[in-house]
Amino acid sequence: MTKPSRMPPIPQGQLSPEQSKAVADIVAGPRGSLVGPFIPLLRSPDFMNRLQKTGEYLRFNSAFETRLSELAILITARAWSQNFEWHHHRPIAEKAGVRKEVIAAIADGRRPEAMGMDEATIYDFLDELCRTRTVSDATYKRTVGMFGEKGVIDLIGIHGYYSLLAMILNVTHTSGGVEPELPALP
Repeated sequence: MTKPSRMPPIPQGQLSPEQSKAVADIVAGPRGSLVGPFIPLLRSPDFMNRLQKTGEYLRFNSAFETRLSELAILITARAWSQNFEWHHHRPIAEKAGVRKEVIAAIADGRRPEAMGMDEATIYDFLDELCRTRTVSDATYKRTVGMFGEKGVIDLIGIHGYYSLLAMILNVTHTSGGVEPELPALP
């Protein structure tokens, strides 16, 4: 059962000129609509504009192919038990080639068993980052070796961006009409 949103959509007639422009910018971009975290973010249109441009880069133009970017997003959504992001990105990840067994293990809060080296590197980096708030020299070296320094920065960026969205969604109870599908973690 979802809780009522603390920051529901603002009716069109009540939008400030800045909010109207921010909506138009998002709708004109690759997202095509104002959904999920952008509904509460609209309360701060300048922040929303800047943040969505960062997100546009991280989602559509980062150092990672879609499969790996979406894997990182799912790992982050799971870390925050964020159902909207999980529900939105799970089918994108599947279509991009993330195997269902990998997705199911992440949903259960388990390390997937049969991952490719690139997937395992991303999983281990983000898992360690979430648990320890940093990464060891060995994890850092492995990730740089696999993806380069730009890849490390973009991976941290994806995790940070989707963590911020998760915090916004969780605090404002913005579900986007999505029923919880992630099991609660201990």
